This record gives sequence, structure tokens and C-alpha cells, in this order.
Amino acid sequence: MLQHANSSTALALTKHYDRLVGMFDYFADWHVLRFDDQAADELLRLRSLRLRIGTTDLKIASLVITQGATLLSRNIQDFSKVPGLKVENWLQ
Repeated sequence: MLQHANSSTALALTKHYDRLVGMFDYFADWHVLRFDDQAADELLRLRSLRLRIGTTDLKIASLVITQGATLLSRNIQDFSKVPGLKVENWLQ
């Protein structure tokens, strides 16, 4: 495919790949928590409480609770409604 492309197109393509590799390098050391069966069960439990917060926030809360972690968020108003969730606002 590159044999039909002009040199400026090929150069642009290499720059895009460099950016992609840079993103992989940036995120390589991050530890991503998995939304597993335990978190899914916790989500169902929290939904049964009929808390008035968004679905995405409930998913986040479920994951944090099952990991025994503390959530760092400035959205204290919503997350403080979740029983058992430790939440702190470090931006104050």
C-alpha cells in the first residue's frame, strides 16, 4: 500500500504510528482494575438500594468498594450517597 502513497503521506503515517507507540509507552505502567464478577455483584446490590446517582458512578463505586480502595473524586455530593464507599476530595 505504501508503494502507491506519496512521500508526504508516508511521512504522516509514520508520525501517527509514533504517537500510537507513545500512548502505549505512557500507559504501560498503569494498573487497570478489572470490573469482575465481584464488582458486578456489588453493582447489583447498589442498584437495589435505588440510590439517586448515575450508572457510571455506581460502576465506579462498585469497583472501588470491592477493591477495598478509596475513591478520589471532587463529586462528593453523589458518591457520599453510596454506603460503604470511602471517598475523598483532594482538590479542596
